[in-house]
Amino acid sequence: MGHSPDPDDAFMFHALTTGLIETPGYIFEHVLLDIETLNDKAMNSEYEVSAVSIHAYPDIADKYTLMNCGASMGEGYGPMLVTSKDMTLEEACRKPIAIPGDKTSAHLALKLSCGNVETVVVPFDEIMPRIISGEFSSGVIIHEGQLTWESHGMNLLLDLGIWWNELTGGLPLPLGGNVVRNDLGNDLCNKITEWVKQSIIIAIENPDQALEFARQWGRGIDKDTNSKFVQMYVNERTIDYRESGRESIRKFLSEGQKIGMVDKQFCPDEIQFIGA
Repeated sequence: MGHSPDPDDAFMFHALTTGLIETPGYIFEHVLLDIETLNDKAMNSEYEVSAVSIHAYPDIADKYTLMNCGASMGEGYGPMLVTSKDMTLEEACRKPIAIPGDKTSAHLALKLSCGNVETVVVPFDEIMPRIISGEFSSGVIIHEGQLTWESHGMNLLLDLGIWWNELTGGLPLPLGGNVVRNDLGNDLCNKITEWVKQSIIIAIENPDQALEFARQWGRGIDKDTNSKFVQMYVNERTIDYRESGRESIRKFLSEGQKIGMVDKQFCPDEIQFIGA
């Protein structure tokens, strides 16, 4: 089971990680990697279960199916385009922009909102330091950086979650999801999905222990920031995408097809969600 080394994933997988859920006959090994690496690993079907970017899903849809739980969606917030200098959005778009990965949903959202800007892939936790150093004039930040950017002296140019929300009349911005490998068979895919859903519910209903566990991956954030970040991305929609969440995924990928960033042969309307 591959997932990101950040507080929201750690929170939702806490019960599975620590054995609070019985999984008779199965043992889960948790592999923590950044989301772009997980996208690459999924291309080779490396893990039976993985968190992936929604942007990357069409490339692995022949190997994996999306669970209807485990969503990371921005409900009017999301990845942010930031700079350390005074500049306009138009000025930033004329220079290379640091992004956390080609197949990240943050990259697709940036290109949908700002056009065919020049981008450079940078590890997500190096983006703000390399803006501050002057190597890049701007970059797209994810994870807890969405809460700590001001303390690092950043200026916000564009919140991609707000942009998508306004564009779509209120839909959440789809960022990440959990997938399970098709070759496990329908019965086991459904069983694993139910275990993941149980893990999320347990964390939401009994947050204290899971939040303390999750803070290990917060890269130095305090207790309040950790709690706020986790609640942004682990909530009722993480238990169930709901129809609006599934609609947003289909629209996001359809829009990506229009600008050539999603395979035109892929059919967003045919996406299945295990457990929906």
